Amino acid sequence: MASEGVRRRLTAILAADVAGYSQLMGADETGTVRDLKAHQAILLPMVSEFGGRIIDTAGDGILAEFASVVKALECAVAIQKTMAERTAAVDQVRRMQWRIGVNIGDVIFDEARIYGDGINVAARLEGIAEPGGVCVSEDAYRQTRGKVNAEFIDIGEQSLKNIARPVRAYKVMLGGSRTMAAAEVPLPSKPSIAVLPFQNISGDPAQEYFADGMVEEIITALSRTRRLFVVARNSSFTYKGRAVDVKQIGRELGVRYVLEGSVRKAANRVRITGQLIDASTGVHMWAERFDSALEDIFDLQDQVTVKVVTAIVPEIERAEIDRAKRKPTESLDAYEYFLRGMASFYQGTRNAIDDALQLFQKAIALDPGFSSAHGMAAWCHVQRKSYGWTKDRAQESAAIERLARLAIRLGKDDPIALYTGGYALTQVQDQLETGAAMIDRALALDPNLSAAWHLSGWVRIYLCEPETAIEQFMHVMRLSPLDPFLFGTQHGMAAAHFLASRYDEASSWAEKVLRGHPNYLPGLRMSAASNAFAGRLADAQKTMARLRQIDPGLRVADLNDVVPFRRPEDFARYVEGLRRAGLPE
Repeated sequence: MASEGVRRRLTAILAADVAGYSQLMGADETGTVRDLKAHQAILLPMVSEFGGRIIDTAGDGILAEFASVVKALECAVAIQKTMAERTAAVDQVRRMQWRIGVNIGDVIFDEARIYGDGINVAARLEGIAEPGGVCVSEDAYRQTRGKVNAEFIDIGEQSLKNIARPVRAYKVMLGGSRTMAAAEVPLPSKPSIAVLPFQNISGDPAQEYFADGMVEEIITALSRTRRLFVVARNSSFTYKGRAVDVKQIGRELGVRYVLEGSVRKAANRVRITGQLIDASTGVHMWAERFDSALEDIFDLQDQVTVKVVTAIVPEIERAEIDRAKRKPTESLDAYEYFLRGMASFYQGTRNAIDDALQLFQKAIALDPGFSSAHGMAAWCHVQRKSYGWTKDRAQESAAIERLARLAIRLGKDDPIALYTGGYALTQVQDQLETGAAMIDRALALDPNLSAAWHLSGWVRIYLCEPETAIEQFMHVMRLSPLDPFLFGTQHGMAAAHFLASRYDEASSWAEKVLRGHPNYLPGLRMSAASNAFAGRLADAQKTMARLRQIDPGLRVADLNDVVPFRRPEDFARYVEGLRRAGLPE
């Protein structure tokens, strides 16, 4: 029975302290105290700004309580972003980083202090947070998910010091910012690798596409090795041109190995240097140089791939390695046009897609049997049609079907041709199931193709399978956690939740899209429709006003070409949401 006079309340607790404070004091006691006070002068008022109350500031620690756990986490996010900005200027203040834990629990309180297990849990969560990061309990996660500009990563049950029961915890990736990406991505069960962009040391910036294309081919070859988990190209290429510690890359991408290197192309010769690094220790496993004539470029790729595979998984079957040795074309000139086309395609703009299409067409002209080039050309036409970048939709549709069928017929064992051609075929009337089967076949051949998983997720939406779509989109985000095109996958998550009538979740995912891409029309449409059905009509109308500023000609009558749903009832529900938000007929 509770003691008489004991007062309790449910509260949110924020616990923070300076990472490595003792070491900082040992190195420079006076400077550390000075810098701590400078930080606290900014940090402590922020607690009040978010409605919190300071409970204790002993030593380097801060303990605060909030009536709202959402406000507590918002405060934690704001603190870490502010501190990151300050520590970026090393000449102004030393690199002092804070760790923060957030929990929600029932506490005993009097006029001055609060007591209880909930406080201890917050303090222990702070202890397992990364420097510059935030760690929250499961209860706090459930109450803040979708309400704070932050991504959560489940790190499982944690045995915390002096806490009787295990506590499930979540690390927080704040606003998608790399400077705040303290949350580690867990390692997969398979050996995992990221291939970083190779440095172009040819002295010719125009050869950049060649170096990028070489890396992409190595990624593709490695990903066909089923015993490896290979991070997608779009995530590994976010490190291009940046000097980043491989240990940090390993944490951010969730990989054990990193391959880096350089490419030098001169006249008819090419030289590749590569080094494989254990990202957990920073130890170099091997380094090697490869020289070849340009006409032997595919053999060169094979050499690099085999070296990496055998270094990571010594027991892997030779047959698996041999499967990675596949020439996409016998024509080196066609291959060069293909690489240049891929470089343009990844830029994603209207002009870049048009340029990519021309380059893929040149590759096809030189090698009519180049299946991947047919598939990518078909995907370019799909992009042009879906974004309204064409005046003749009938002609575009005919090109999509022709190229898609050629890609599939020519590339029976080519996963790139199968998933690009298969998805293009889903845009052709009465070919949805056939196209879906081709994407499934591509994934059976190469289970590490994040783009194929992304397109497969959209096809599951077309087939009205929202739960499967969500699983596949989540897999995309694991394969390519730093993908610059992640907003497309987030839009897919929003569409899947809308399809399942979970409008709060749909609007939350749509908002994630719009934070980084506020003018993205599909995201604006999904946000407006989701908020309308969630009962937030004012938010829906506000989004619609923004949408109509960007696309003033859009009408209900035009939605046949842009709605991501195929079933008439789903289409009608989406249209009704936009109509409620204020889209004119």
